Amino acid sequence: MDFSFTPKEEEFRQELRTWLEENLPEGWIGGTREVYKDEYEKAAFLRSWQRKLYAGGWAAIAWPKKYGGREATLMEEIVYQQEMVKVKAPALVNYVGIHMVGPTLMQIGTEEQKLRYIEKILSGEEVWCQGYSEPNAGSDLSAVQTSAVKDGDRWIINGQKVWTSFGHVADRCFLIARTNHFEKKHKGITVFLLDMDQPGVETKPIIQMDGQHDFNEVYLNSAVAYDTEIVGEVDEGWRVMMALLMFERSGIGGQVFTLEQQFNELVAMTKDLKEDNEPLLDNPLIRKTMIDLYTRSRGSLLNYYRNLTKTLKNGRPGAEGSMDKLMVSELTKELLSKSISIQGHQGVLWKEDAISSNSYWQDNFLYSFGQTIGGGTSEIQKNTIAERILGLPKDMGR
Repeated sequence: MDFSFTPKEEEFRQELRTWLEENLPEGWIGGTREVYKDEYEKAAFLRSWQRKLYAGGWAAIAWPKKYGGREATLMEEIVYQQEMVKVKAPALVNYVGIHMVGPTLMQIGTEEQKLRYIEKILSGEEVWCQGYSEPNAGSDLSAVQTSAVKDGDRWIINGQKVWTSFGHVADRCFLIARTNHFEKKHKGITVFLLDMDQPGVETKPIIQMDGQHDFNEVYLNSAVAYDTEIVGEVDEGWRVMMALLMFERSGIGGQVFTLEQQFNELVAMTKDLKEDNEPLLDNPLIRKTMIDLYTRSRGSLLNYYRNLTKTLKNGRPGAEGSMDKLMVSELTKELLSKSISIQGHQGVLWKEDAISSNSYWQDNFLYSFGQTIGGGTSEIQKNTIAERILGLPKDMGR
């Protein structure tokens, strides 16, 4: 593998850096960032940020030009991710739309659906959520119980979804529902592009242990979707679901750069914090911990590059995305746990009392538990790796 960047790629990097310097909110790069009163105020800010990205041509650089992208190469995507992480750029409020729904519609959707939805996904005019998980169908999506019954040119949908990220601010939902019952549970599932702004859709917040509101329960009481809002074929939604999950897991793998930055910030913290007037990093036990974290985070990065090389050759993401997702999410959780332990009693402080502004380490540590679940649990990733990469037999207990 060649880890160097070409002059063209470095030119792309400089173009992005310049744009970020000119367009990020004042003081952002210096660390003075917005504090939001609530999730709705945050969502309004992030919609505004996505409109700015869209206007500058930076909202979805890998998309084809005809859909508003730049047709960026995978290496340019890597540069993009590196630079966004470096400045801790605001998140994409339409992450689900840009990284999952949009690419899936380009691959499987009708021309009418592409014209209707894709530009609004890119601009942030319509924010999307994903209606997969249910109380009794999380890791095993074939157990989905939400039902959709045909009624003329429309479908009446009843059921419940859970852990729906961005559901409280979403305009549309990429939703799966059971439309038929066959011997094989994977058949009889259909994907709908559901309008969230209708009387039959009720969203209730799930407040996390860090006090944030990212997830939701969604109740569907005779909600309506139309034939034109079906992706793929009726009863054949499993293929559509898997296509979206491949895009989701390959995107999660890119968090390897966030992991790399968090390690560097952890090193800086161990230099600043002192014990008996000596930097913590001088403590042999702390140094051993840091060496172990560095070795494994570097290994995770190299593995990501190896899988990226395969994607470059094949032209599409594969099961290797599960390796990246598993390694990065589990190691991130461990690194952040170590960051709390290293702080000693200060690690249990919160918000303005924490040693870093806005309890950076505490917030990220609590959030890291969800990263091992979202996009498929670590256990599911291990099964995927075993079966599709190592060639082991299927787990007959499932």
